[in-house]
Amino acid sequence: MDLVHPLDGLDALSWSSHSHAYGSAEDLPDMLRTLAGADAGAAREALSELYGSVLHQGTVYDASAVTVPFLAGLAAAGHRSADVLRLLGGMAASEDEHGVEPGTVRAAVAARLPLLLPLLEAAGTDVRRAAAWSVSCTRARIALPALHACWEEEPEAAVRAEVLSAIARIDPAAGAALAATALDCSRPAEVRLAAVVAHLDAGAPWSAALHAAMLSLLPADPLRSVFDIDRTEPLAAVVEALLERNHPAEREAALALVVSALRDERAEVRAEGIRAADRACMISRSAPLRLVPALRAAGVDEASVLALSSLLGRLGPAAGPAADVLLAVAGRAPDEEDDDVADRALAALVLVAPALATPLVAAGLARRPRALDAATGLRSPHDPFPYDPRLLTAVRARLSRPQDLGGNEPRQLTNLLTGWGNAATEALPELCALLPHKPDPAAPALAAVARAGTPDQRARAAAALQAAADTGSLAAAKALNDLTGDTAPLLHLLGPALREGDFRPRQAAAAAGQLGPLAMALVPELRAALAGPGADTAFALDTDTALAEALWRITGDAHEAVTVLDCVFRRAARNRWSQWSIARAARVAGLLGPAGRPLAPRLEAALADPRSAPAAVLALLTVAEAGSLDRPALADAALRAAETDADPRGACDALDALGIAVLTDDQVARLAVLAHGDTRTVRSGTEDSIIGQDEDLRRRTRALLATAPAAARPRHRAG
Repeated sequence: MDLVHPLDGLDALSWSSHSHAYGSAEDLPDMLRTLAGADAGAAREALSELYGSVLHQGTVYDASAVTVPFLAGLAAAGHRSADVLRLLGGMAASEDEHGVEPGTVRAAVAARLPLLLPLLEAAGTDVRRAAAWSVSCTRARIALPALHACWEEEPEAAVRAEVLSAIARIDPAAGAALAATALDCSRPAEVRLAAVVAHLDAGAPWSAALHAAMLSLLPADPLRSVFDIDRTEPLAAVVEALLERNHPAEREAALALVVSALRDERAEVRAEGIRAADRACMISRSAPLRLVPALRAAGVDEASVLALSSLLGRLGPAAGPAADVLLAVAGRAPDEEDDDVADRALAALVLVAPALATPLVAAGLARRPRALDAATGLRSPHDPFPYDPRLLTAVRARLSRPQDLGGNEPRQLTNLLTGWGNAATEALPELCALLPHKPDPAAPALAAVARAGTPDQRARAAAALQAAADTGSLAAAKALNDLTGDTAPLLHLLGPALREGDFRPRQAAAAAGQLGPLAMALVPELRAALAGPGADTAFALDTDTALAEALWRITGDAHEAVTVLDCVFRRAARNRWSQWSIARAARVAGLLGPAGRPLAPRLEAALADPRSAPAAVLALLTVAEAGSLDRPALADAALRAAETDADPRGACDALDALGIAVLTDDQVARLAVLAHGDTRTVRSGTEDSIIGQDEDLRRRTRALLATAPAAARPRHRAG
């Protein structure tokens, strides 16, 4: 390519025949021309548009490969070279390829190495760093001689570190050998950090020298590579790499690094230690017990308590020994100004030591929204928050001013009362007053609390619910039915709800199904609400599943439900994002018992995907002929759903239903890993729920394993 005219040939291509993240690639030539232009602002904007088009959230397309020659030419010709090299490196590193043969884009970048390798000797430090990273992302060994030459001659520490990482990325063994010469304290810190990481990437054993080197580099955040987006926090990344090896010695080494950082005198090192501890606790089940004393020691001031709060809250009661550091900040008296630090500390204390938190929540009810979230289960689902008369008084005071309530507060406060049940009957007047303003959260709480009240209290609650139902509140009509058994207001409102085009048909179907035959008059409306064979969105599939269940519960006609569910399964096959809809349909199929047997082939097909497998297992156990089931195969499908973190809770339900006796010896051993292994199985979901869900999985798998005869239980050693 002519470096003076790097865009030669741009107009000769049929760009409209290629596609990127937003469709036709015919807009790419203008972006490339702008990138090569003299207007710096316009060039920055063009670069941003190119990222969005050819490397959209890490995904590459066939148009990405087509742009590579022009981007490489621009970089070689000096047009925003560092920025363009970074884009090329990201494209080469991507393993998320859409509409293109795997490896095509990486190969396209590798083919331009003759243009890119000379940039290792460019005048600008930023260009040399970017070039080292970019060429290494191709994994092309032909880049190694140039990188080794650069290692020998490069004077800048940051560039040498990037070159060492680049060599290790292409040839881990060569990188580790080179890194062994770079751990000495005489080497620049950036290079030593790259050497530590190179050893890890090569799978080299963790040693005392590596341990000492890592500690000597703290605080390590200023030394991180600007290109390695997976290691923006070096200490946390090293800890994670060691824990992922799942070996007791290296686990202890990882946690020892964290403890040292947490007990360091320097605030910036403790801050890195807190983030590394967070990563460790999300990966290792034994990490909390090992780290909580050091976490407590790290809580020396307000800033550190703020940094600790989220992690301690997620650890829950396991963080009890550190409750005092939270209390010191959470206990600050509420004033006229919002105190977010105290609120966060109190939110954590709610989950760690509810008894200590209760009076503080009561005192600051209107000024501690995060703590109220935690207490009411909106942050992390848990058992009802402990009843306290002071807190009830505070809740009643807030509810007495419905016009002052905003955001989630009505749902938060009513959740508290619902959890307390009959202990909250004193708040019935306030719930009745809230009902006209916020019927959706107030109505179910009113029914739940009034159910345990006196006859007079129940009558007053029923009258309030009737009045709200008369204004069109479906929530109030449902609550009235739950409290008194009166179906008339609910039936009156369900028909119109079934005809609406939002989520209400699904909700209405569920409510109608709970009425059973009493809702027979709604059957025509339920049938009319079915989406039909052309709709394959998750919304339409889930709505039809709910309608199928309602029709069966009301009419008792399993044949109609089978027909609707079969249509749901068939349509779901056209939607690559439909596995959770398939799981919901499978759960309803399981309710039909043997009458759902025609759906068995659909359920067997659902076993292949771990997301739908547990529901399919449970359904097959009820609908299929008992002798036709391969129960070890069903157990295997359930185990995969747990092991892959697809549906751990559903997997436990399925394994409980199957029973330990059907598991093979190998499957029992896999169950033992889930029950006793140190590495957390649950790694996805909302941050606040991961640890709790993994602990639940561990508890349930241990309980199932305990039902096996003693001789059949594997002798499992964690790690």
